[in-house]
Amino acid sequence: MSIDPAADLPFYYGSISRSDAEQHLKLAGMADGIFLLRQCLRSLGGYVLSLVWNLEFHHYPIEKQLNGTYCLTGGKPHCGPAELCEFYSKDSDGLVCTLRKPCLRSPDTPVRPGVFDSLRENMLREYVKQTWNLEGEAMEQAIISQAPQLEKLIATTAHEKMPWYHAKITRQEGERRLYSGAQPDGKFLIRDREETGTYALSMMYGKTVYHYQILQDKSGKYSMPEGTKFDTIWQLVEYLKMKSDGLLTNLREACVNGKATENTPSLPGTRGKRQNGYTPPPRAVAAVSMPAVAVAEHRDVLPMDTDVFNPYHNPNEVRKFNIQRTQLLIDEVELGSGNFGCVKKGVLKTDSGQIDVAIKVLKSDNEKLVKEEMMREAEIMHQLSNPFIVRMLGLCNAENLMLVMEMASAGPLNKFLSSNKDTVSVENIVNLMHQVSMGMKYLEEKNFVHRDLAARNVLLVNQQFAKISDFGLSKALGADDNYYKARTAGKWPLKWYAPECINFHKFSSKSDVWSFGITMWEAFSYGGKPYKKMKGPDVMRFIDSGSRMDCPTACPERMYAVMKECWTYKHEERPDFKKVEESMRSYHYSISNKAKPEGAAAAAAAAADPAAAEPSK
Repeated sequence: MSIDPAADLPFYYGSISRSDAEQHLKLAGMADGIFLLRQCLRSLGGYVLSLVWNLEFHHYPIEKQLNGTYCLTGGKPHCGPAELCEFYSKDSDGLVCTLRKPCLRSPDTPVRPGVFDSLRENMLREYVKQTWNLEGEAMEQAIISQAPQLEKLIATTAHEKMPWYHAKITRQEGERRLYSGAQPDGKFLIRDREETGTYALSMMYGKTVYHYQILQDKSGKYSMPEGTKFDTIWQLVEYLKMKSDGLLTNLREACVNGKATENTPSLPGTRGKRQNGYTPPPRAVAAVSMPAVAVAEHRDVLPMDTDVFNPYHNPNEVRKFNIQRTQLLIDEVELGSGNFGCVKKGVLKTDSGQIDVAIKVLKSDNEKLVKEEMMREAEIMHQLSNPFIVRMLGLCNAENLMLVMEMASAGPLNKFLSSNKDTVSVENIVNLMHQVSMGMKYLEEKNFVHRDLAARNVLLVNQQFAKISDFGLSKALGADDNYYKARTAGKWPLKWYAPECINFHKFSSKSDVWSFGITMWEAFSYGGKPYKKMKGPDVMRFIDSGSRMDCPTACPERMYAVMKECWTYKHEERPDFKKVEESMRSYHYSISNKAKPEGAAAAAAAAADPAAAEPSK
């Protein structure tokens, strides 16, 4: 699982030193404008552009900004390292020359992983398992969807996995360990300073141990006194191996703690288990009542921070197809209504406590046909189990037929976005739509066709957590079937339908991909209505002519490119959800950890003037 947006670039070398970069450029011929990209050690997620001009080397740091963009010092922001390099191949804009020729890695030169790269995936798994008590498919989905937000949090504790980290020991104990065994210059360890919450570097030089305080500024960056600043402790250590930066010598041999393989990164805050087995994450409970500024200083509340993500220690304890009426408390508050009846808020009583639920209540005067359709929906939903799909908990046949489902209290995506334009960032929408693509990828793998994917049928548990709902039109395909053919047109949401659905009544996962594109358009339009005031026949003529809806004002170009791929006319040329999810994931990871702009208005302004989105230096 690669989070690095530069990982697939043929001129990206990964974690190599400046001298290694210069050696590669020498071997490539030292032509003016020849360049390569490498990982930056100073800033988390940053890069260095190494370039040749007039037989000299020039190295330009590329920092990942708070808003998720990448830029050279004083330069324009770009949405990714590939886009940045493309820009400077056309315009030098402060470089000694334009980028003219990439220095490509040879087939036998793989991207060199950094210290953190080799630890990241196992640490993510450890953290998700320990913090949210997830395993199996739920763990995999959590890691894929939330890796960008978790990466920086985990990076700050990565040093605890390193052999040179000795945790909380005294100055005297540090000296004892360094004097034990061989005593070469540059032998070192990192320890916690007693009672101060800061770190110290202890190192050997000339058979004498020297101690240095590691400083941490207000922004959280670490450095030696008067030295270069770094986002994490392990980055500082790696840098000091290459440059002394004020020390008596470079760091060389680690004084091994003897417990490196046993260390588990600490989790900020304390945790306690609930009776149902769900483990609240650090600060999740506090985040509910903390001021918005305080929450932003830590991180967003993630899907796993809600007990809806994995609320049941034993799913079979709750997910029974037949639910007794005595187990349900039904509120008179209606969450929605339709031809079938209405959806009401309720509580399901279980052996381990009470759970908030949504209850789809069939009207008593409805025809037998509608009841049969609701039973089919229940049978379909009962077979599905995915964090990004509304889970069906069971059926209750009492005064009315009732379908009991998970509660998604923030409501439909389109209504939420239209009511919260000033508080939902574009990155937030990317995150939610990536989750929808993961849910649809799961349906595709299970051979289910949704047939009614739209923003109104994406429900939010909270601002960061989406679930696909409403499987009334869904059909299960046989293992050998590529599509389902409907017998009659019926009442269809034509504006969300692919050409083959409208023209030939053929439905497949590929037609759901088309609907996903429309749903994306709705989301990035903050709940806008597709095709404006066009009627069904007008929409069909519009599509057949090769026309497509314009890019929403606040929508990133790369997301609009995904939409247009989803709207490929011929279904056989349209991407499947596996490819769509990969595209969504790649972009989501590339813009992770960005500061939240003030909703749609700021996003639109940033789209019109990219420089305005760049934080002041």
